Amino acid sequence: MITGQRIIGRGRTANIYTWSDGYVLKLFHDWMPLADIEAEAHHSRAVAAAGLAVPGVGDVIHVDGRHGLLYERVDGPTMFDVMVSRPWKIAALARQMADLHAAVHAVQIDDMPPLKDRLRWRIERVDCLPDNARRAALAALDDLPDGGAACHGDLHPDNILLTARGPVIIDWIAATRGNPLADVARTSLLLTVGLPPSDMGPLLRALVWLVRGIIHRAYLRRYLAQRGATLAQVNAWMLPVLAVRLSEHVPGEQAHLLARIRAAL
Repeated sequence: MITGQRIIGRGRTANIYTWSDGYVLKLFHDWMPLADIEAEAHHSRAVAAAGLAVPGVGDVIHVDGRHGLLYERVDGPTMFDVMVSRPWKIAALARQMADLHAAVHAVQIDDMPPLKDRLRWRIERVDCLPDNARRAALAALDDLPDGGAACHGDLHPDNILLTARGPVIIDWIAATRGNPLADVARTSLLLTVGLPPSDMGPLLRALVWLVRGIIHRAYLRRYLAQRGATLAQVNAWMLPVLAVRLSEHVPGEQAHLLARIRAAL
């Protein structure tokens, strides 16, 4: 705990603390490389300059032996929190997420790492992927089309804040430029495989499992209609995306991901 500051959010790579002068501090865990944190700051500035609704980003600082990133304080619940507290709004919010994702993909930012290079690097290094699956994922990736769209890399309802000024997208550490349907495949996977937060009560966790199919269907239907794409085009990216997710070693997901990879093969 940082002396004098209150923790207001917890994540897999960082925790969020109150700060001063209208900022919050995203304090990264000590295993996070400084280069990745600096890349997040760069990506956040780039998408803000392109006109997307994101928090303003400040400096990278050093606190209690860890690296942190200052962000403009943006008040509002996450889209996920609103889905849980107002389940009658779930389908409408899922469609709003699709609209936001399409707006991100309408932007081109040249100064971003290539998406396919990022995926290839992760697939080559995942240690629990069978060799035949690795070869198949890399071959599929080579055959898939490139693109130049801004891609968030981790868009889901917990990375969207619903504020008085409108929805704001956070957490751009995995941003790239590439084919937007790869980014949609990633979100599609997160909506079907991600586990509810462990600090949720059993009733809320059951509700999340119940409604996630509604969220997934409403999001995909809206996005595909917006962009004139097909489900088959999204699913073509799923094997590489599954392999990359496996490399993240999220607790409780490995067996499910390996089963889906085997089915895809």
